[in-house]
Amino acid sequence: MNRQLERALKENREIEIIYMSGNETFSKRTIIVREVKGNYIKAFCLHRKQPRIFKLDSILAAFYPGVKGRKNA
Repeated sequence: MNRQLERALKENREIEIIYMSGNETFSKRTIIVREVKGNYIKAFCLHRKQPRIFKLDSILAAFYPGVKGRKNA
């Protein structure tokens, strides 16, 4: 998952995450990654329309919007 976030940063591309907050509430966010540093990422959250900091350990999944899962060949 870390590779996907790094790639989204490099390509300046939106990415969706499933995130668990400190109070164990789950949310789906579309973000634009601005920096990956240690165990945190700085990103612009399109849902909140403001910069946010996300703890990497709390990101349960990351994927590009509109991309469907791969099928086994």
